[in-house]
Amino acid sequence: MEKALHLKGVSKAFGAVVVADSLDLELEAGEALGVIGPNGAGKTSMFNLITGTLKVDRGEILHFGRPIAHLPVAARCRQGIARSFQIPKPFGDMSVYENVLTAAAFGGPCGERAASGRALEVLELTGLAPKANARAGSLTLLERKRLELARALATDPKVLLLDEIAGGLTERECAALIAVIGDIRATGVSLIWIEHIVHALLAVVDRLVVINFGVKIAEGDPHEVIRSPQVAEIYMGIAADA
Repeated sequence: MEKALHLKGVSKAFGAVVVADSLDLELEAGEALGVIGPNGAGKTSMFNLITGTLKVDRGEILHFGRPIAHLPVAARCRQGIARSFQIPKPFGDMSVYENVLTAAAFGGPCGERAASGRALEVLELTGLAPKANARAGSLTLLERKRLELARALATDPKVLLLDEIAGGLTERECAALIAVIGDIRATGVSLIWIEHIVHALLAVVDRLVVINFGVKIAEGDPHEVIRSPQVAEIYMGIAADA
């Protein structure tokens, strides 16, 4: 079966600053993949390369076997790649429903006529239906995170990229968000989740990848990767041979 997403030798640099160094990454259809690494490791840059915000210097990006590195951002979104951002920035003066409707109408394949049904479906999935008519600027942080998910899902993605979506939440709020992401997983969407809150990742993902300085240094079973000496050295300064 073709991979939902496959990065093959992807590299990107800004002068001497390398954000992706011959990066190889595979995402199976229906899989949830977690990505961790210290600040500045190149995690968000990887998402920018996948979505087209950054242009690849070298390498290939395949989406279900089709090369996409040459496509603009909008085309990649319509082909089924959506993302959330670390800091939610909804259209504050529009309603929650209008925010999601806009994403469904202009970011996905369903078109304007079917956008309303898709928006309502996504609001139910993310638990935002009771807030449909609320002004987006009035939402709590957790609700804005839900809206960030809803806007991405409204485009009907095959691959969903989550960038530190649990950041800033309390433990209780984080648990609520994990439950929503679990419901999203049940729809069959493939998922890559960058997160510093490791216990949130461990509750959701099938596999874990560690990136540092744009290089993949570990991957595998999430619990085994977390316990690896390399990860301890990166996060806590404990030498691998200590």
